[in-house]
Amino acid sequence: MIATKRALVTLTSFTLVFLLLISGALHARSSPKRSGHAARVQTGLDVLEAEKFAPLRGKRIGLITNHTGVDSQGRKNIDVLAKSPGVTLVALFSPEHGLAGRADEKVTSTKDPTTSLPVYSLYGDTRRPTDEMLQGIDALVFDIQDAGVRFYTYTVTMAYCLEEAAKHKISFFVLDRPNPMGGEIVEGPMLDPDKTSFVAYFPLPVRYGLTIGELAQFFNAENHIGADLHVITMRNWHRNYFFESTGIKWIPPSPALRTAKGSILYPGIEILQASGVSVGRGTQIPFEQFGAPWMNGEDVALALNARNLPGLRFVSQSFIPVGGPYSGQRCNGVSIRVADRFAARSLRLGLEIAEILQKLYPKDFDTAKLVGLVGNADTVQQVQNGVPPEKIIASWSESLAAFDQVRRKYFLYK
Repeated sequence: MIATKRALVTLTSFTLVFLLLISGALHARSSPKRSGHAARVQTGLDVLEAEKFAPLRGKRIGLITNHTGVDSQGRKNIDVLAKSPGVTLVALFSPEHGLAGRADEKVTSTKDPTTSLPVYSLYGDTRRPTDEMLQGIDALVFDIQDAGVRFYTYTVTMAYCLEEAAKHKISFFVLDRPNPMGGEIVEGPMLDPDKTSFVAYFPLPVRYGLTIGELAQFFNAENHIGADLHVITMRNWHRNYFFESTGIKWIPPSPALRTAKGSILYPGIEILQASGVSVGRGTQIPFEQFGAPWMNGEDVALALNARNLPGLRFVSQSFIPVGGPYSGQRCNGVSIRVADRFAARSLRLGLEIAEILQKLYPKDFDTAKLVGLVGNADTVQQVQNGVPPEKIIASWSESLAAFDQVRRKYFLYK
């Protein structure tokens, strides 16, 4: 009897270990490829430094950058390029929010205090470099961390600069950086062709799943720009990497986008702002919460949790935004908890919230204004007509499948 009990204990222990091993193997297969410090992603700037700036030697450079243009040692690309032998840095160009990434209004051109080089603003009197700005420049170098979202203006600035480079027969180099949301998931409706603007350069889905270098290749070919484009690719980056997997320090690419977690939710939450919702601007966790004085956070959180959205949970939370709608006012709202960033779908989240707010607060939530960033009239009309979000998402499938086939031509990473 004792021997039998011992055998059962041994068998049970063996079974438990076996199950744990199986569970661990499954988890390993579903997790990003990571191997600690050795797998740290090297950005295009890091790779350019390792190559001793060979692709740029003998050229007079115009650098399009901001505060995110730093290497793995925290050194600014401006300082690194200014001191590199054989490279002549002659001008700087800054996007929205300026060289320091702090401005929330138009930015004027100025001088860099360290190098005394001119800093031409591309978010002031002009949105693209002028003939005068480009005089004496042999190559433009773009090195900015973007958000991987169609309506983020840094990508439009890059596209405008690509167009001017082609026009002036100037080489264009992109120092590639990670897409914070990885390179696998494509989500959201395609932009209507008649809705191009400074927040919508070319027909893309909201979440397009390309790095900034891959996107440059896409724009250059698909929009027939024809620039002399060169992408300095990253090392150790994989398509299933969210930003947390890269080993790179998170630098908020713009004043409002403060956290890496917020970048996952940003595409679906930001679309709500024009419709009369605070997205938490100026708080410690923008885009991880939303609300308004007219909202009941408990009711909205309850409605969202009832939908069992993959990878997401919701709790009632009030906050006071410092910017955007209702700045300085207490907003009743909802805090969003990301349990699984691989499963979460931010555009579906945005549609679910829009449907709930339209139903509960039809006088306060202006559904029609979603079109500004959603960029697709049919999608917004479906929301207004009360079409369930899952059916709206299904209506994107054909166009997303076609886009996915095209974007794969420009992949630089596995």
